[in-house]
Amino acid sequence: MKRIASLCLFFALAASLAAPLAASAPLPPVAAVTAAPAAPAAAHTDKSPGAALSSTLTTITGIAISPLLGTGVYGAYQYITAPDAAARAQLPWFAQPKFFVPALLIVLACLLKDSLGTVLPPGLKKPFDVLETLENKASGLLAAGAVVPFTVDSLRGVIGGGNAGGLLSMAGDHAHTAGAGLAMIHANLGAINFSWLLDILTVPLGIAIFAIVWMASHAINVLILLSPWGAIDAALKSARTALLGLVVVTAKLNPLYAAILSIVIIVIAWFIAGWSFRLMIFGTDFCWDIFTFRKHRFKVDARVNKLFSGARLPKVPVRTYGKLANEPENGLLHFTYRPWLVLPARTVNVKLDAPSIGKGLFFSTIRDGDKTIFTLPPRYRGHEEEMARAHDFANGVQAAGILKGWSNLKELFTGSAAKAQVA
Repeated sequence: MKRIASLCLFFALAASLAAPLAASAPLPPVAAVTAAPAAPAAAHTDKSPGAALSSTLTTITGIAISPLLGTGVYGAYQYITAPDAAARAQLPWFAQPKFFVPALLIVLACLLKDSLGTVLPPGLKKPFDVLETLENKASGLLAAGAVVPFTVDSLRGVIGGGNAGGLLSMAGDHAHTAGAGLAMIHANLGAINFSWLLDILTVPLGIAIFAIVWMASHAINVLILLSPWGAIDAALKSARTALLGLVVVTAKLNPLYAAILSIVIIVIAWFIAGWSFRLMIFGTDFCWDIFTFRKHRFKVDARVNKLFSGARLPKVPVRTYGKLANEPENGLLHFTYRPWLVLPARTVNVKLDAPSIGKGLFFSTIRDGDKTIFTLPPRYRGHEEEMARAHDFANGVQAAGILKGWSNLKELFTGSAAKAQVA
């Protein structure tokens, strides 16, 4: 029910955007409407507000899927299609070669990294995955703060909200060509400048759409951080690139179909926004711990430690960021978190029957038997023994993930398994 209500709210916001756009379109003179025959359709590119809306929505969606690639290609396209050198000089900074050439080179370097990642050990590729995740965050902020507002602002020129003088002169023409009261109403409507209303509604809505789609796309970068296999990384990255290519190709074939595809992507991203947000927070914490070598400064607290919920913690979404409080005097554990980091705090009791720390290659976990209850950020690497002692975990620290597989393989080839069988 909550999802249906949120979806209705989303479409209500979209409808609120369409209303001022329709109101701000200039009305034709009464005389022209009653006397002039219907003009044939123009042969040139459609420059109507509907086409501008479709183009803007597609552009925002495409850039949100891959900010650096989308911004670089969008800037290069504007630069190449500019009619002359003077027009190129007036283009924004992201449409200048000094930006889009290095941006596309970085994208190419990431592509080579993913291609080689299928044969490289995870330990060699993972630091570059961290750098790419940080790049995706930085380029996303850059696009949301500069490129998206510029793209949305281009609607004003098509709709007429940014050209008050033209609307005023149109109103004057109406007043001279038609003396009827209805013509005067049209003239007064044409004289109204709706640019301030367009700015209030379109720019924040455009940024909100970008943020929702970007979070869903950024989740792929975080999943690559969590994945130990290069083949999975390449498959995830190829799927995102294919989706971006589909948006671009559809926009060239039919802007209406591209807009429908963009709306489908936005709706799907809206429904998974909570999951994407939690992955984004996890990825941010993961990158910060690794990039700053935080484990060398970190100390386990005997009472409260910050971590992420696992998939088997009841009534809590996976990868929810919160605090695990230890009460050794009564043997209780409490996990406290805030939904979306700002909503009222919630607390759940945690009962572990066979607790242990699962020590992984890049991050560790708190387990209850074979179930993952919590995920520890990378700063806990090397502090697993302290964590087990602080929370009095009976089963201590055990190998998990790749380390568990490596220990089993080592045991197999060193003959320890055979000795155990004989014993």
